[in-house]
Amino acid sequence: MSYAAGTLDEGFSLVAATHISMCDECRARLESFEAVGGALVDECEVIELSGHALDATFALIDAMPEAPDAPWVEKTSKDSVFPSPLQEYVGGDLDKVKWRSIGSGVMQAVLKTEGPGKVRLLSIPGGTAMPDHGHRGLELTMVLKGAFEDEDGYFARGDVEVANEDLHHTPVAVAGEDCICLAATDAPLRFKGLVPRIAQPFIGI
Repeated sequence: MSYAAGTLDEGFSLVAATHISMCDECRARLESFEAVGGALVDECEVIELSGHALDATFALIDAMPEAPDAPWVEKTSKDSVFPSPLQEYVGGDLDKVKWRSIGSGVMQAVLKTEGPGKVRLLSIPGGTAMPDHGHRGLELTMVLKGAFEDEDGYFARGDVEVANEDLHHTPVAVAGEDCICLAATDAPLRFKGLVPRIAQPFIGI
């Protein structure tokens, strides 16, 4: 509902858009919420605009820079790891990601977004456990490739885990394939171990 209303911050909106592009059920729910929003707009009090409002709007549109060509978003192929909404941020598919090692074989790539939160791609080798941690806010983690499991369940491609201050967990990538995830947070994680806490300011999680 927040995504339909346009009130989510950019990071959470990216996760929502990526998931919705893969999920028929959620896409149908989004259309329902948008229809409700449209009905509410129809019932709002009419406000008179100035005589120059339309011309001013067209002038603002004309002044906007042209959107760059994005041939990678024409259609997500069946072999793509990243759905189209995510490809727009990365500039293509998995081969375009500029990974940075954060230890134990885990790689991350922070995506540029507006707002207080952060959004990143994570690549976790199969069988590898992430550090035990809790949350100071909300975290949305969507699986793009492989799978992981934790105290909250099993998550495979297209699944989204919603974690808040009540969840303390140790995600483990399922053996046999690297797990690639899209994760958005609005506050730093709360690590239990000393080493992750020391490394936290450097890796930005």
